Amino acid sequence: MSDDAPGQDLPFGFAFRPYRGDEDHGPMAAVRLGCAERDRVDAHSVVEGLPTAAEIAEASAKLEEPSKNQILVVRDGSVVGYATIRWWQERDDTWLYLHRGYLLPEHRRQGIGSAMLSWAEERIRRLVEQHGTARTAVIGANAMASEEDATALLLAAGYRRVFSLVELELGDLQQLPERRSELPTGTRTGPIGTSHYRAAWRTVVDSYADTGFARKWPFQDFVDTADPACWRAAWNGQDMVGVALCSIRRHDHTVGEVEELSVRRDRQRLGIGRALLLDGLRSLREQGATTARLFTGTANPHRSYDLYESVGFRRQNEYVRYRKPLA
Repeated sequence: MSDDAPGQDLPFGFAFRPYRGDEDHGPMAAVRLGCAERDRVDAHSVVEGLPTAAEIAEASAKLEEPSKNQILVVRDGSVVGYATIRWWQERDDTWLYLHRGYLLPEHRRQGIGSAMLSWAEERIRRLVEQHGTARTAVIGANAMASEEDATALLLAAGYRRVFSLVELELGDLQQLPERRSELPTGTRTGPIGTSHYRAAWRTVVDSYADTGFARKWPFQDFVDTADPACWRAAWNGQDMVGVALCSIRRHDHTVGEVEELSVRRDRQRLGIGRALLLDGLRSLREQGATTARLFTGTANPHRSYDLYESVGFRRQNEYVRYRKPLA
């Protein structure tokens, strides 16, 4: 058992142990696959699908001290569940400590999920004390709307729903509509080069200025993850007024993702967003994608389902974000 294991006991035959690295990635992927039918997981989701062992390895490598912030539940030596903790600072200086757990359906409703939740909360309180972030820290948890067991567990533990993400899919990139009208006079669209990076980053960051729960996004992080092959921007003269940041999914090149679609507020409702979206989708198609996905927060009043649906996107899934005070 880990030093950070919870005080709450597991049923007889079950135990907690720390994450050990490569040997765990396959069993963790098997847990996710084993949860898929019960939780109605969308395997192709860009928010939370069915990760491979390689993808779990990548995600684990990004954790701080993964052996302390990722714990496994085992029975007779086999992994039957796991939980992960990560954290970041939001634009309003809130420190969000997020935990996410997965447990095979046949082992639910025995108190194991509650013990995993207890471990996560105790570990988060210890991290907050270490980081000195108690003044602005909050505990967060995620669950798909279709995850009935996780939802019930979180609500019973005092979590409240604060917002949700809705994922949409465009099933056939060969069926894109044409632009409905010309762009405003003086406005043009085109690819984004490295000299445009800061303007593109600023356009996206400014679009979240009045949006709650938005993660801080330093410019260097934008540069480090830049993949501009399918990025498009709109300019009015020399001023960038909108961006569509699209990319091909690294582990499935048939799926494209619209990661960001942002238009400066004073240039909205002029057809720029739709033109950028279509340009980005066409570039995804040219790069070999056959379908496209995007997600948008229901708390963001500037995102329009009407726009996405007008080019063929249809709603697929809802991902709910919960929070709970630290005390």
